Amino acid sequence: MSESDLPVPSIPNARDAVRALRPSQIREVANAGFGVADVLPFWFGESDRVTPAFIRDAASAALTAGATFYTHNLGIAPLRAALADYVSELHGATSPDHIAVTSAGVNALMLAAQLVVGAGDRVVAITPLWPNLVEIPKILGAHVDTVALGYGERGWQLDLEQLLAALTPDTKMLLINSPNNPTGWVMSRDEQRAVLAHCRSHGIWIVADEVYERLYYSDADSGARGAHSRTAPSFLDLAARDERVICVNSFSKAWLMTGWRLGWIVAPASLMDDLGKLVEYNTSCAPAFVQQAGVAAVQQGERFTQELVLDLKASRDHLVRALSTVPGVDVKAPLGAMYLFFSMPGASRSLELCKAMVREVGLGVAPGSAFGQEGEGFVRWCYACDTARLDAGVERLKRFLAQHGAH
Repeated sequence: MSESDLPVPSIPNARDAVRALRPSQIREVANAGFGVADVLPFWFGESDRVTPAFIRDAASAALTAGATFYTHNLGIAPLRAALADYVSELHGATSPDHIAVTSAGVNALMLAAQLVVGAGDRVVAITPLWPNLVEIPKILGAHVDTVALGYGERGWQLDLEQLLAALTPDTKMLLINSPNNPTGWVMSRDEQRAVLAHCRSHGIWIVADEVYERLYYSDADSGARGAHSRTAPSFLDLAARDERVICVNSFSKAWLMTGWRLGWIVAPASLMDDLGKLVEYNTSCAPAFVQQAGVAAVQQGERFTQELVLDLKASRDHLVRALSTVPGVDVKAPLGAMYLFFSMPGASRSLELCKAMVREVGLGVAPGSAFGQEGEGFVRWCYACDTARLDAGVERLKRFLAQHGAH
């Protein structure tokens, strides 16, 4: 048999569920900025400030002391204990037996999904939503249905009855991100109470992504330190620790540790042995020296976090005022997170719009379509930076709209 007679091999591809995942449009816009001089990037969800020195110093000390070995799958005992104390102070009694340390918040979300969702299961998610949350269950072969927030005079709001109607007995898991990325919407205590009761009656798991819980501005109008609520409403305030509620959190937002990749899960103790297996087969453990930095963040970082929230609220209010002067922009101040999700001329094709703004005026914001079809018509602007940078961005936005005849 000659070589020409050999069968032509098929093109190797990933499995269908993976190939069907939507790529990140935020990254697509950021990639469009490569090679463009002087881009102002507001597209990613992180501050322009570095991690506080006391956290970096703790990691350096741990490295110097040789903290470079494997740890327990669920995290080092000092960090689990510190997190249990932290969660207890904010949300009621929680023991280390309900805490698992993870290699980032997004890893925690994957682990939570792997714990309870399999092929063919039905998942419900509230959207617009950070795409990782919607796509993770699809990797596992699950089907995701969405319930969209509505936008109006009061900003983004949930139709509670629509959500409850979607949570049918065949639903395996509900995904809620509150405070929400991208909209800044915050689920109220009464809404949480109604959803928890409904999910209890149908045996539905709630996976609550609460990574922005400390970035909450409900009662901060006075600007006085300590005058505002320390945390957004949480399912941990209502649910017993051993029912079908898994809360996911991260060190990235409250302590500016995005690049450290450290998170945690609060979950029923009955899940921990199986969760430990999943951690072993995903990452084995979070790095020891990063976990030591996490201990410092939790135990020493409260004053820093409260000051950060006041700074973010000031930046939010500054940007809302500035954008409100731009013709065609409709923007509302959200209760939480670090983003404004607003409409503007051209946003009905938000991906094309955002790429054009990068190319033409060096302004980088995220397209609303990155957060699902429910986000089309809007763009997301991360305001976790100084006000001078925000002002420069607004001026570029005005220039772009003027160049395109928007008045």
